[in-house]
Amino acid sequence: MRTLLLSLSFLLLLAGCKEEVDTSTRYVFKYDTVLTYLQKHPQYSDYVSLLGKVPAGPISSSTLVQLLSARGNYTVFAPTNQAIQLYLDSLLSTGLISEASWAGFPDSTTLDSIRRVIAYNSIINSGDELDPYRTNDFPPSNSGEFPLSNMYDRKLVVNYSRNPDSLWINGASMDTRNRDILTINGIIHSMNGVVAPSNNTLGYLLQSIIKRRLRGYYVSAMLAKAVGLLDTLSVYRDDTYENLHQTHILPEFIAHTSGIGYTKGVLPEHRYYGYTFFAETDSFWTARLGKDAFDITPADVQAYLVSEGIYPEGKANTDYSQPDNLLNLFVTYHFLPMRLAADRFVLHWNEKGYSTSLKQPSVVQYDYYTTMGKRRLMKFLESAESNGVFINRFPKIDSGRHGTYHELSCDPSRQGILVQTPETSGEFNVRNGIIYPLSQLLAYTQDVRNDLHRERIRWDICAQFPEFMNNDLRLQYYKRSTRTGIAPSTVYPYLDDCWIEDDSYFFYYNGYDESMKNYQGDELNIRGNLDVTFRLPPVPARGTYELRFNIQSDGYNRGMVQFYWGSDRQRLAPMGIPMDIRMSGLERRTTAGTFPSNVGWEADTDDDDYNSEVDKKMRNAGFMKGAELYCDGGSGGSKMARADPLIIRRIIVRQPMDPDQTYYIRFKSVLDDPSREFYVDYLEYCPKEVYDNPYTPEDIW
Repeated sequence: MRTLLLSLSFLLLLAGCKEEVDTSTRYVFKYDTVLTYLQKHPQYSDYVSLLGKVPAGPISSSTLVQLLSARGNYTVFAPTNQAIQLYLDSLLSTGLISEASWAGFPDSTTLDSIRRVIAYNSIINSGDELDPYRTNDFPPSNSGEFPLSNMYDRKLVVNYSRNPDSLWINGASMDTRNRDILTINGIIHSMNGVVAPSNNTLGYLLQSIIKRRLRGYYVSAMLAKAVGLLDTLSVYRDDTYENLHQTHILPEFIAHTSGIGYTKGVLPEHRYYGYTFFAETDSFWTARLGKDAFDITPADVQAYLVSEGIYPEGKANTDYSQPDNLLNLFVTYHFLPMRLAADRFVLHWNEKGYSTSLKQPSVVQYDYYTTMGKRRLMKFLESAESNGVFINRFPKIDSGRHGTYHELSCDPSRQGILVQTPETSGEFNVRNGIIYPLSQLLAYTQDVRNDLHRERIRWDICAQFPEFMNNDLRLQYYKRSTRTGIAPSTVYPYLDDCWIEDDSYFFYYNGYDESMKNYQGDELNIRGNLDVTFRLPPVPARGTYELRFNIQSDGYNRGMVQFYWGSDRQRLAPMGIPMDIRMSGLERRTTAGTFPSNVGWEADTDDDDYNSEVDKKMRNAGFMKGAELYCDGGSGGSKMARADPLIIRRIIVRQPMDPDQTYYIRFKSVLDDPSREFYVDYLEYCPKEVYDNPYTPEDIW
């Protein structure tokens, strides 16, 4: 709130300097709360009346009138009387009400539900510590989401136009003359429409498109139904977990003590499901097949894919629901099992040259995710040169020892597919998914697989858990110093790709404001006599790979684990000697003292040949220096991870791997000390064609 008050005078001065700003309906800030401001302006009378009829919470006896008159930090997207009337008109057109007024509702249940939709969606509660959102604080990218959910537990989306004064919140336009209205407990933005995202699911939406024969995504919806995805896409919440959490059956999560004392992990409040759908538009299919969208059948699309040589390994039969069916392989590669807003595909934090204040892409940054259906990789890349986020883009990068790691060029055949503005207006703004339009064919072609097989694949361990994205856990920097605790799988299996045994205290550290030495800022920190197994992402092609584990030994409470690897989760084989997370490039740091390490790390010199020899000696011992890509500590640092001896990579597996096989890795503590910490940041797949290339050595980035 201090930030809000200090910025007040400056904002008022700015408003006074802009003659085009209409301040006739604004109230001069003195002692108004959000509520008293709204009450003093008759254009919000319907909204104020509605606030007095909606409870402040599911079990609260007070109303939103009391809430908005109390201390707090509220962002309020306040609809005018005209905006509410337009919304009632829209409900009349759908047949939900008999007349465009509050008297037109068929029953009190429907009336109360719509009141909640309007009221709860209009308010974001920032709590006691965080400021409300001014327009300057809105997500900077088009179709970006506000970090905090609204009172309806929905993420609101902002869209911009070429006119810098025009913006929309979930399809509702904001009044350009009456925004950023400051009160003592929040900020009001006057809305020309009601902010009301749909409460339907992605599965319901696709079924509705088919049933109503709506143009735009009819073919893609029909294909999703043909392969049997609509039921899956209709689920948005794990109700079993919801009940366990609300009834406090899940235990409070507190770890054993360590050098920084006891650590408490806040259990996730929900276990939501989410989906991202990349959908070729009807106009694309009409152009390719020469038929009206409503006349196209699954058999037509499958025949087209056969003619184009797409998924030659797939079975071109009519059993579309089978994972080895050609059409199934095609359609499921269009879905990710997580809901990703436009600004969440590639996560930026501490890569070289990135500024969290400017939020402009710098060096090449990427994230990899595993698709639905047959598990395959989908790569997302964004850089200063790419002009957007691209799917499966493979540019030529300035990756030499003294390079910049910026794009030099990109062959047209390897440019990938631009992630376009998603469909988020009206009924498309469903609660568990997002549709992104495609004007190009998306497929896991042999060329894509070959390109992936020719590069090092680095993934943040937290990126492989859809639950972290779907439940607002990962890299949400408004959650200062947040610790999330995940209960053992024997209590409840919260993560589908992770098995946590008893006595394993599993924490996710968001990393905000801590300047930790982690790639993308966050980490997993597991304490106790741990025993944890991860399901690994798939490799892109058959070959020999190194699996590498990044070690950050900045702490005297790290532990030591034996690691196991293989394709049978119940019978994983031990791989090599135990991994000592206390071992850095120069030291072995323990509670008993600091001792020299045998890693062989040396700082880079001006002699590149000597530096290369140091790298080779470290590799022979099973180690590598940290990556040059990201900063040591928080965003904007000048010291790169490669230059920090506390950050090293250990080569833990070198084995033949197959893309049709699922692999697991297990870590089990070998120290009988429950206060030890096991740290996980990122892992890498590196194919032999990269790490053992006789012509082009693997880059340092």
